[in-house]
Amino acid sequence: MTAPTSLDNRRPVTETAERFLRAMVNEVPVVRIADLHLFPSLRQGTYETGVAVIAAWPVGAENAEGARHTIYTARYRLVVKGPDRGRWEFECVAEADAPLITAETVVRGVQRRSGDLEDPVRYDAPALVHVLRLEGAAAEVMDVAVPSDAEEPASP
Repeated sequence: MTAPTSLDNRRPVTETAERFLRAMVNEVPVVRIADLHLFPSLRQGTYETGVAVIAAWPVGAENAEGARHTIYTARYRLVVKGPDRGRWEFECVAEADAPLITAETVVRGVQRRSGDLEDPVRYDAPALVHVLRLEGAAAEVMDVAVPSDAEEPASP
C-alpha cells in the first residue's frame, strides 16, 4: 500500500465527509493546506469514524520552498444509531513540524495500521475550495464554517 501519487479529488463527497473537511478547514485555514489525505470512513456498530492527515504550510510561509510543514491528524466520530444518533466528536491535533515528505510517511503508516486497502483521497487547497464550493470572498479569506443543524433565516 502506498500513498496516492495523483490528486483524485474532484468527485463529490458524502455529507459526513464534507462536514469533516469543513471542520478541518476551520482548524487549519485552507490557504495553509499543502496536502490533505482523507481516509475512507469506517462503520463499526453504532459509530462511524474517519481519519485524515494534513500537511500545512507555516503561517506566513505559504508555498515557500523548503519550508517545514506542520503535520496534523484529524479524527471524527459520529454516532449513527441509537439514542445519541447524530452526536459528532472532532479533533485536529498538530503532531509534528517536518518536511512535506513526512506526511507521506505518516499516511503510509496509517494505512498499514488500519489494514486499509483503499488509498486515501488526496486534496490540495484548490481542490478543497472546489469540493467545499467556496466562492468569492469565502474562498479568498478561507473563513469556512461548519454547517450547523439549525436552519438559517431566509434573506428578503
